[in-house]
Amino acid sequence: MAEQVRASHLLIKHKGSRRPASRLSDNITRSKEEAIQQLLELRSQIVSGQAKFEDLAKQFSDCNSGTRGGDLGPFGRGMMQKPFEDATFALKIP
Repeated sequence: MAEQVRASHLLIKHKGSRRPASRLSDNITRSKEEAIQQLLELRSQIVSGQAKFEDLAKQFSDCNSGTRGGDLGPFGRGMMQKPFEDATFALKIP
């Protein structure tokens, strides 16, 4: 069986994204800087314990996986964008 990993993510798109539309909006107008700022604020809520990752993914993620709390399910190599795939496969989980 081919090597697989399972990951979750919270995607915040910006107007320069490859496809600037999502499950939440047909026309994303936020700048890249605004998207980064929103991600930093969401990360702060998660790290501080104010919110759960899954709940924020359901509310804010521009990816369809947001409906599942950001869960992408299991995937193998060649199934995701290369930078995301490389980072995911490089993670060491104890």
